Amino acid sequence: MPGLNSIDRRALLAYHPGVPPKKREAGRTKPELSKKIEEEVMKLLKVGFIEVSQYPEWVANIVSDSWKMFFDGAVNLSGSGTGAIMISLDGQHHLVAAKLIFPCTNNVAEYEACIIGLQAAIKMGVAKFRVFGDSALIILQTVGEWKTKDAKLLPYHEYLEDLVREFEEISFEYLPRSHNQFTDALPTLSSMLQVTDGLEVEHLKIEVLPKLAYCMIVTEELDGKPWYYNIMNYIKKQEFPKGSTPTDRKYITKMASKFFVSGENLYKRSYDSILLWCVDAAEAIQIM
Repeated sequence: MPGLNSIDRRALLAYHPGVPPKKREAGRTKPELSKKIEEEVMKLLKVGFIEVSQYPEWVANIVSDSWKMFFDGAVNLSGSGTGAIMISLDGQHHLVAAKLIFPCTNNVAEYEACIIGLQAAIKMGVAKFRVFGDSALIILQTVGEWKTKDAKLLPYHEYLEDLVREFEEISFEYLPRSHNQFTDALPTLSSMLQVTDGLEVEHLKIEVLPKLAYCMIVTEELDGKPWYYNIMNYIKKQEFPKGSTPTDRKYITKMASKFFVSGENLYKRSYDSILLWCVDAAEAIQIM
């Protein structure tokens, strides 16, 4: 491809042969906002904070079809650990983590984290990969900008190069630690794990909850009656459920003293004098 080195891991682009790239229509910005942006850009150019780079127009319009991986290692008083998060094309997150039970430096832990992530990706058949990490040592060595003379790191670097050859396309990019906090938590948790014989930790599953935890305890009533039916029935008719024991009746009487009925609605008196409307499962779901 003219102007691009197809084997340079710093500039790999995902594209489909035979499908011509499409140029995206130029967006429009308000004139007053454009002027402010231009002034800020010129200031950055003047002080040398940014520079102008020339690329083919279609480069910015390429849609990536690569998996992503974020890795990190941790060494602290509790021990050492590694962690990596792989994100598939459909946004699914695959987590791998390991506790290191041998003495190591932080650089070794970073290499271990990157390697276990690459190994997992290879087993899953990932062909195109974008790797992100906050270890400048690993990233810059892998892209060929740095070279290490540390005898402990040379075997790691050589093995990492072997794993890289297993992918059709792969790139390594530096990511500031402030943008890698979630991945940083994995090796920290792994390092704190107390190792015992036969210990096996199940995969971490993180659920996304759209509702408050205490609101989820309201479930569908099996008998078709709301949870407050007996309280409301006692207040309106002074009746107890059939088959109730003296203890049950005493409890209902005590509970009823905290509620009152207005029309067809039941309210609970709170300690701060706010009236709480009692709802059934269907109403709770509709409100939430």
